[in-house]
Amino acid sequence: MKKVPLRRCVVTKEQLPKKELIRIVKNKDGDVFIDPIGRMNGRGAYLKMSQEAIELAKKTGALSRSLEVEIPESIYEELLSYVVK
Repeated sequence: MKKVPLRRCVVTKEQLPKKELIRIVKNKDGDVFIDPIGRMNGRGAYLKMSQEAIELAKKTGALSRSLEVEIPESIYEELLSYVVK
């Protein structure tokens, strides 16, 4: 059997399979991107793919603390569009 990679959500602190999370990346220049494939270079943080987790991340600032950079509003809107599909 192949080992399933697990990652921890920065908001809920749940350890989940990597495919159930979405990765947000900060590159060397401090720019923030959503990484749907999970392979971009830079510091990454994982969020559970649920509307509640994204709204909680926005409210508490957990994503900003994890990446040590201010997260633009457009990133949260783009994250919600991934979940609502």
